[in-house]
Amino acid sequence: MPAGRTDEIEIRLLLEAVFQKYHYDFRGYAMASIKRRLNQAKEKFGCTTISALQDRVLHEPELMSELLPFLTVQVSELFRDPQYFRTLREKVIPHLLTYPSLKVWIAGCSTGEELYSMAILFREEGLEQRTLFYATDINPDALKKAEAGIYSLDRMKLFTENHRLSGGKSSLSDYYRTAYGAAVFDKSLRKNCVFSDHSLATDAVFAETHLCSCRNVLIYFDRDLQDRAIGLFKSSLIRKGFLGLGAKETLRFSHHSEAFSDFARDERIYQKRDLS
Repeated sequence: MPAGRTDEIEIRLLLEAVFQKYHYDFRGYAMASIKRRLNQAKEKFGCTTISALQDRVLHEPELMSELLPFLTVQVSELFRDPQYFRTLREKVIPHLLTYPSLKVWIAGCSTGEELYSMAILFREEGLEQRTLFYATDINPDALKKAEAGIYSLDRMKLFTENHRLSGGKSSLSDYYRTAYGAAVFDKSLRKNCVFSDHSLATDAVFAETHLCSCRNVLIYFDRDLQDRAIGLFKSSLIRKGFLGLGAKETLRFSHHSEAFSDFARDERIYQKRDLS
């Protein structure tokens, strides 16, 4: 049997073991991506094979929390892809202004950069007070970092430029203070936020929402899991609600594509059709 095939069998067995013992479901993640990250984990933990890594994960429960960051991608930045946020500001916000109250779901929020971007945008556009934000992720450590809202100062230059390009109406420095070499974002930005563990692979819809933003998450899923996640967003969104995806993601091949229309195609913003 080719070595690559053996590796895939080992990976699938490890992912099944993780699901059975710890209830984290990565079985629907794209094989190429998960294989690369597990090989990095294998080296990190001094294992010669994926099977050896599986043995350690099963018999050393404390290792699971160390493995989780390898399985979940935690790469983000404030106002990442500024044109996405500019389009929200200029084209989506006018629609949202017509609602007396709003619910926004940031799915796969990681360490919170997307949440703070959205909270700042909504504050600048006068919508913050009427909005409840749901920030969800499967990684509890990432959620803790998101709730803390503390980022390295050396990232602020990029964040500030992104904010400016997104059409920011103030200085990003208005929203954080510096302490001990870090930027600490104003806790008022998360006063209307609920941080919660939620898996797009196994959990159900938990709220009716007006905007779902899930960017750069679906690219790590296989087709079936992508469909499941998009189905959750479809069920969560109100009629004419909005869905934002990452720059390399699309609804084009989804079984749920007919439920959405292109609202801003280049920025991957879709609107749920009114099928009533």
